[in-house]
Amino acid sequence: MSSPADGDSPQRWLLISVSLTAGQASLRVHVWRKLRSLGAVYLQASVCLLPERPEVVQQVRRLADRVRHEGGTARVLQVALPEAGEQQALREEFNTARDSEYAEVLERLPALSAEIAMERGRGRSTYAEVEESEADLERFRSWLAKIAARDYFAAPGGERAREAVATVAEELAAFEAAALNAEAPPITRPALRSVPTSRAKAAGEHEPRR
Repeated sequence: MSSPADGDSPQRWLLISVSLTAGQASLRVHVWRKLRSLGAVYLQASVCLLPERPEVVQQVRRLADRVRHEGGTARVLQVALPEAGEQQALREEFNTARDSEYAEVLERLPALSAEIAMERGRGRSTYAEVEESEADLERFRSWLAKIAARDYFAAPGGERAREAVATVAEELAAFEAAALNAEAPPITRPALRSVPTSRAKAAGEHEPRR
């Protein structure tokens, strides 16, 4: 998910600071989950950075508004890092976090692939088994989409994870085809109808004599 801001022009960032009281435990969990889902990099407790992107700005503002509405303190500052080295280091930190998430997808995906192979090897594939595997694959796709949404700087592991999910999708398609062949009713040919005796006799009466 690279953008023109990833090039030579300085990337602008959102510096987010949230302060809550001890009695706001549920709100604290909500804030943590939301910032984590956005892929924030923490500089210290309750202070983090996110790239300034329109979709990110919108969600951060909504979060800050909720914190303030519920009695907490939230500050969102727009900052720029003038040094290219500092910019690159921060991007690499984001990419390292995303690559770690992509690696978890790659670590767990072979189990689904092995399950599909095992079911096919049994030689009696069913649609119920196919549907179960489809649900598992859809969870991987959803998981991958969530990681991609916070992959602001095109982490290298993303392409490998997408290719791996696509490979399992192909395996599942073959599994579904096997289930179709296993459960489809056999093709039967219609039986030849015999000519009634009376009709056969009548037909014989009209045969030319030799």
